[in-house]
Amino acid sequence: MYKARSLIKLSHSFIVGSSHYLLSNDYGRILRCPFLSRTYSKPKSPIQIHIQSKPHLESTTRQSIFSSNKMIMTLGHQGKVKEARQLFDEMPQRDVVSYASMITVYLKHKDLPKAERLFYSMPERNVVSDSAMVHAYAKVGRLDEARRIFERMPDRNVYAWTSLISGYFQNRRVDEARKLLQEMPEKNVVTWTAAMVGYAQNGLINEAQRIFDQIPEKNVIVWTAMIRAYVEDNQVDQALELFYKMPERNLYSWNVMIQGCLNDKRVDKALELFNSMPWKNAVSWTTIVTGLARNGLLEMAREYFDQMPNRDPAAWNAMITAYVNEGLVAKADELFDSMPNKDTVSWNVMIDGYAKSGHEGEALKCFISMLRSGLRPNQTTLTSVVTSCGGILELLQAHVLVLLLGFDQDTTLNNALVTMYSRCGDINSSLITFENLKVKDVVSWTAIILAYANHGLGNQALQAFAQMLRFGNKPDEITFVGLLSACSHAGLVKKGQKFFESMRHAYGLKPRAEHYCCLVDTLGRGKLVDEAMRVVQQMPPEECDGAVLGALLGACKLHGDVGVANQICDEIVEREPGNSGAYVLMANAYAASGRWGDFAQVRKKMKERNVKKVPGMSEIEVNGKNHIFFVGDKSHPEKREIYMLLKENLLPLMQEMI
Repeated sequence: MYKARSLIKLSHSFIVGSSHYLLSNDYGRILRCPFLSRTYSKPKSPIQIHIQSKPHLESTTRQSIFSSNKMIMTLGHQGKVKEARQLFDEMPQRDVVSYASMITVYLKHKDLPKAERLFYSMPERNVVSDSAMVHAYAKVGRLDEARRIFERMPDRNVYAWTSLISGYFQNRRVDEARKLLQEMPEKNVVTWTAAMVGYAQNGLINEAQRIFDQIPEKNVIVWTAMIRAYVEDNQVDQALELFYKMPERNLYSWNVMIQGCLNDKRVDKALELFNSMPWKNAVSWTTIVTGLARNGLLEMAREYFDQMPNRDPAAWNAMITAYVNEGLVAKADELFDSMPNKDTVSWNVMIDGYAKSGHEGEALKCFISMLRSGLRPNQTTLTSVVTSCGGILELLQAHVLVLLLGFDQDTTLNNALVTMYSRCGDINSSLITFENLKVKDVVSWTAIILAYANHGLGNQALQAFAQMLRFGNKPDEITFVGLLSACSHAGLVKKGQKFFESMRHAYGLKPRAEHYCCLVDTLGRGKLVDEAMRVVQQMPPEECDGAVLGALLGACKLHGDVGVANQICDEIVEREPGNSGAYVLMANAYAASGRWGDFAQVRKKMKERNVKKVPGMSEIEVNGKNHIFFVGDKSHPEKREIYMLLKENLLPLMQEMI
């Protein structure tokens, strides 16, 4: 009887009608009281099972409501939301628990709008439904609505207080969280932990430590949360000190500390901890494998991977990803082929690995194999596929698949489509895809600005930028690359200078090498070579790379300033001895000035230094197949027919046009 009374004292009890409800602070506890008719295990939601205090007064109707409420929760846990709602709608009578149960089911499955409508249709509310909605609103950042419900609650439980405090911390409203924490009459370990984590996430690690010191009885969760806070703040020494003081450690504690050491490049300490663990799980093994690989110890990572007693898909994916990130796609493919059970992540890693390493054809073949395996691709898969498409026909097929699978409004995926349509030369499809997007982010606007810029449509790019600002999107560094590039291609010198200056002064962005490169190119095209030279001389030395100097060299070549061009060429060659572009530009500058002796000298230098000019190439798509031709290429199987067509048909037409 003493245990029962203690438990009731720790819980928040409230009365609705003739029914007695209990809301426990410890959601994993079992409510067991001698005077209750039955014993129930608390589910993971804040809603408690309805417990009746007087079994002898229980009516058939009440039993029916109780059974239905229990079934709604069961269906919710099984993911059968529609069935739960149907049962709720068919109930002849409902009580507050019926509403609270259905609201909890909606919230569990992240359907806040339906939970919201049901909540405001309740004939009467209770602390359970109120606290559930406070938690839901706080979780999605709708803190003003959460606070309104909280203020109207006649009896506030710890769950509601903690939810609102956590919401304030997560949205960086630290002062409000601190004030609410001070006003809270009773705090439990969950509240203290939430406050401690909240301070740490907002960079207030000292306040987090102060809260940690105030907690009267620290369990392993509290200790681990503080250790994790130090790890995430890159204070690994403090985390280790606390770790060694822990009276009790669980698997999560060990894994967090090992991860912290690996992130701080303390591989020896991480291995020492890993080997000292009393027991290990799949997360421990995957953490050490991934961490070793990220620290460049790929062979050691593979050794630990091979030692794993039970490899789950996460471990396989971690090792495959490590190979892909190091550019070892062949080894990744070998490991991928030996993987017993491939999941969507495994296929995505391989497809993306092929795409990023320049093996677009293999990426598409891998995708087809994935489809044949019966796995459904997700947005990540399709984004990699879209970026692997080498021609318009492939891209159209990928786009159709996007539509068929219902991802037509996925912003990230459609951003990739906008970019790839532009690269394939279809600016109209880029624009249509962009306009059909309901939610446009900064990447969407940047993609269409870059598309316009790459097609020489400078004015349209600037109009898109103006629209972007009107819709409240803040540009980033890549947006300005598109804008400056558009100004360069369209000859908008003053606009380009204005945008370059606004980066720093209006948006607080630091210009990088690519921005200087675009500005120098813009000035060069506008015959302002001296001004372009001043920009290069005044820019930060660390940003002055071969591309910037190449843009300046191009400007000098364009306007016949051979003397300056020669100086720049020498500087580029000194920085990048294998840069064939500098030699070619210099040679062309001499040729344009009729200085054939100097032209020959540049060619001689290239030969002596074994610098080879990257051959020009062209690509054409015929019947869904891409054909690539280099200058003077005679490797194509149909070369005889191609050259005959050029000689007999195209050359006469070209001569007529001249």
